[in-house]
Amino acid sequence: MAYPHERPFAPIHDRLPYSPIVDRAPIVWPGGARVAVWVVPNIEHYEYLPPPGAVDAYPRTPHPDVRKFAYHDYGNRVGFWRMLEVLDRHVIPCTTSLNVAVLDHYPEIAAAMTERGWEFMSHGLYNTRYLTGLDIEQEREFLRTCNAVLERHTGRRFSGMLGPNITGNGWTPDLMAEAGMSYHADWVHDERPAPLLTTSGARMVALPYSFELNDAPLLMRSHVEGEEYAQYCIAQFDRLHQDAREGGRMMSLPLHPFSIGQPHRVGGLDRVLAHLRANGAWIATATDIVAHYREHHYDADLALSEATRV
Repeated sequence: MAYPHERPFAPIHDRLPYSPIVDRAPIVWPGGARVAVWVVPNIEHYEYLPPPGAVDAYPRTPHPDVRKFAYHDYGNRVGFWRMLEVLDRHVIPCTTSLNVAVLDHYPEIAAAMTERGWEFMSHGLYNTRYLTGLDIEQEREFLRTCNAVLERHTGRRFSGMLGPNITGNGWTPDLMAEAGMSYHADWVHDERPAPLLTTSGARMVALPYSFELNDAPLLMRSHVEGEEYAQYCIAQFDRLHQDAREGGRMMSLPLHPFSIGQPHRVGGLDRVLAHLRANGAWIATATDIVAHYREHHYDADLALSEATRV
């Protein structure tokens, strides 16, 4: 069998060409901040009786899974309001990862978010209805429906998405670009934004979310509690702040009211936000971070990644 003499391997994938962070031009954030932080409350609804789909949203028991449903329901009844008090204390501009049906189901929560000017990022209809298993036309209609609900409530459309339960398909970024979105949060590949390639050439940005500091898996599955959670978050910020002497970094702080809103945990969030405020973080919404990146750094990063693409 003959083998090619150069470039013998296919590209890693067709969305994010590899580019070492040490080779990229330094990012400069507004006001000279070293670290940009986007705080992401996940405001979700888990259906009591989810419809059948490619993935079972509640794998613990057959439906109804009262324990699972009720635990998440706690977040909207109680945890949201406790979390909100802490976010208000530190005047945090939030980017809400929103199951858009929340706007219909919980008008009090919708009003609280709207009054504070929180930015809405799509997280699908419900956290029990995944993109996995949809064909292209079904997913296109899914995105249209999400936008239609948001428009009915706010007159606006979504500018970005974290896939419902972080699910997606190979064509998802292309459909997002087609729907007018500018960023995708599913990619946790980096410590700064990056160009996300689309078939149309739209200037889509991969805006890194976080699994490492995601309060739901960290606190629920790893048996970490409020004080240790704060230590993890502060340690990450402090190291990013140190490394940002070579160019700005970014940090995502995902929050779930059913997790961080527990009475024995919320104090950890208070400590984290106080530390960020005291140490010069640029706490901004997703669209503010994306707009700054696209204006000042997107083109240089794209040129470098294209030059090194295999």
